[in-house]
Amino acid sequence: MRFDWKKLNRQQVGAFSEYFVKMELTMYGFQVYGSEVDDRGIDFVARYEKGPYLSVQVKSLREKGYVFMQKEKFQISPDWYLALAILYQGKEPELYLVPSEAWRSPNSLLVDRDYEGKKSKPEWGLNLSIKNMPLLEEYAFTKMVAKLQAMQA
Repeated sequence: MRFDWKKLNRQQVGAFSEYFVKMELTMYGFQVYGSEVDDRGIDFVARYEKGPYLSVQVKSLREKGYVFMQKEKFQISPDWYLALAILYQGKEPELYLVPSEAWRSPNSLLVDRDYEGKKSKPEWGLNLSIKNMPLLEEYAFTKMVAKLQAMQA
């Protein structure tokens, strides 16, 4: 089977997802620049035409669940994005591109957790449940790429 995600470990899934997002952006005409060290929460930067550079963090998930980014490494800013790859067994990845500014209005999908007085660091999260999937559709990769391209036209 071609998209047998069960055969890959977490590191392989993460690497595949990052490369897949980079290649998809490249196919849409973006310039993509990788980072040598991922110590600031940026997996790569991308730019369309002469537009601004976008800082992109990639997360992947098999099926449903929860993904998060530490607040200290994922800024709420017009040029920060989360690229999400959802890997359904036997299918090509479903991609989403969520602007960090979406977390200014948390909801059942977009989670804001501060964990005051706890060991966990504050985080922004995505609660990916069957109920929340319609909310995620707003950030479908092709829709968001078209918006970014239109801003440069």
